Amino acid sequence: MKSFRTEIENPIVEKDILDLEQKIHDFHNNNIDEEKFRSLRLARGVYGQRQQGVQMIRIKLPLGKFTAQQLLRMAEVSDEFASGNLHITTRQDIQLHYVPLDRTPELWATLERDKITLREACGNTVRNVTASVYAGVDPKEAFDLTPYAQAFFEYFLRNPVCQEMGRKFKVAFSSSSDDQALTFIHDLGFIPRIKDGKRGFRVLLGGGIGSQPLGGNEVFDFLEADRVIPFSEAVIRVFDRHGERNRRNKARLKFLIKEIGLDTFLQWVSTEEKSLIHTSINIEAPERELKEPLYKEGKIPTIDDPAFEDWKKTNLYAQKQEGYFAVGIPIIVGDIDSKKARQLAKIVLQYTKDDNRFSYGQSILLRDVKEEHIPALYLALKALEFDRVGFQRINDIVACPGTDTCNLGIASSTGLAKVLQRVIEKEYPELIQKHQIDIKISGCMNACGQHTLAHIGFQGMTVKSDGKIAPATQILLGGGVLGNGTGRFADKVLKVPSKRTPDVLRWILDNFESHRQNNEDFFTYYDRKTKDYYYQNLKHFSDVDQLTADDFIDWGVKEKYEKAIGIGECAGVTIDLVQTLLYDAEEALGWAQEAIQENRFSDATYHAYNARLRAAKAILTKGNAKINSQASIIDAFDPEYPEYLQENGLTFKEDILKIQKEKPTAPFSKKYVEQTQPLLLWIENHCHVKSE
Repeated sequence: MKSFRTEIENPIVEKDILDLEQKIHDFHNNNIDEEKFRSLRLARGVYGQRQQGVQMIRIKLPLGKFTAQQLLRMAEVSDEFASGNLHITTRQDIQLHYVPLDRTPELWATLERDKITLREACGNTVRNVTASVYAGVDPKEAFDLTPYAQAFFEYFLRNPVCQEMGRKFKVAFSSSSDDQALTFIHDLGFIPRIKDGKRGFRVLLGGGIGSQPLGGNEVFDFLEADRVIPFSEAVIRVFDRHGERNRRNKARLKFLIKEIGLDTFLQWVSTEEKSLIHTSINIEAPERELKEPLYKEGKIPTIDDPAFEDWKKTNLYAQKQEGYFAVGIPIIVGDIDSKKARQLAKIVLQYTKDDNRFSYGQSILLRDVKEEHIPALYLALKALEFDRVGFQRINDIVACPGTDTCNLGIASSTGLAKVLQRVIEKEYPELIQKHQIDIKISGCMNACGQHTLAHIGFQGMTVKSDGKIAPATQILLGGGVLGNGTGRFADKVLKVPSKRTPDVLRWILDNFESHRQNNEDFFTYYDRKTKDYYYQNLKHFSDVDQLTADDFIDWGVKEKYEKAIGIGECAGVTIDLVQTLLYDAEEALGWAQEAIQENRFSDATYHAYNARLRAAKAILTKGNAKINSQASIIDAFDPEYPEYLQENGLTFKEDILKIQKEKPTAPFSKKYVEQTQPLLLWIENHCHVKSE
């Protein structure tokens, strides 16, 4: 496999890919246990899928940005290594499915030719940085957030502070107070503002969805732009140190803040921020340049078609740049085959400026299209069957992969989404033009399809009838974005057999259209009618006494339904094997020493800190001490091993937490790294285990 290595220009990236290849080799030869290997590959975008022997590969695209060349490259890679399909996610990533594990390094190397990474797309890391698809073209925005979100992505990519946290960490930037990027459901959310002529952000902290949704806390009405990264790093460091690491369902930032209180958390953040080498990081933010597209118009085509007029009403967005439009392309369940992706790339080259976005609604937004080019663009899209009416409308349904490929899937999200989309487009086409109603579907409670945020949400579940299990749908109503960093979570109304879901949707839409008053929107109507009104009128759909044979077959499949849930990998795993932890400690020390040689002193300090922690956890693993967070490991060490103080003249806690009191200057970092080696030897000797 030497052929692909020489084509990678960036030595850091090349080392990363070769490391993945080596880890795969070690795993096959039983030198790394399965759980440790899982953690390693997840941080490199390699995720086990429902089908045995193949992987899902997640491509990390900050802000969902892509160029025509990158789209071509992803299509090429999908054809060669995967299933010939590109799946757009709700975090503006691309997923590829059915990839053999041994081919993942070569796949990654091929993508990197066009600067596309897999790094930290999965696992206990800072996940993809998402942002409003209209950033930079939004007439309502205070300024273009794109350079700031991009800088955030670049700063934390491969950053030692966020490689093996207790849980994943999600970040979003919204272009305006409309909050299209849903900042309030993220660990960190940013909305641009200008105050006294300075750029800054409103900051939301500690939001999340999943089985226990919680809105974020406003912690700054205005935070200067140059403080965004230092503040965020301090937040991540505190989460890394104090976040839960054993109970996966309690390991998100929102639970830590709930446990200790927001004030205490922010005090810890303030203390941590003072120890950073940079408390201010200026970000260059040049103005967007509008370049000429390749398309040279001749005679502007005349389109005498009502469908074109309907398309313009729902799929065009007037940019703040006069004479330019963004054009939405709804993609059914986020799936685009590689052949169409190649053809779309040619359209991108012809009509846009190569600053296009995959949306959090699993669709595509082409940006910077000249107004006079819109008819020709429409005809080009129509030739690809990309002319569906309804970008970000009721028929542009969001759905996670569900039981198609996900280990945690309980029901078929995509099968249901396709059926409901057809119901809307055939029976309720007028609603696409009239209303902004969101429909979102998740295959399980983890809410990857964001069903808890929908006006009308559906969650995959099961019901029992005569001892047999049938696929079911939890109906949720009344969720959505309120704006300015706030929103509300949908109410759980009732559960129905899955095959009745289309009829439930029909009743909801018919009732809304028939009984709303004075142009009420769905929010207002739902609040007036209340959850109980819907429950009383829909409860007859939930009866399971008279299920038919068809009720036991899920959408999009022919086989009888079987509930089969695998091991979820979204948050990685906890490793407690002594030998593995000692190996990890030595590896982290090696990274620290490399960073010292490269004058990356902040990185070196944090790598050394992690080396000490892993070694300490190794020696504490076989005892009864509480070690469910980094902080608990630090607190447990000295009571368990008081001889450390006697032999070294200071406590383990005092020693390791010097990083909170000292900035990572060259002298401090070098000394901290040097003193880590004897600490590791002390622990290894007391473990009575030789480090490999």
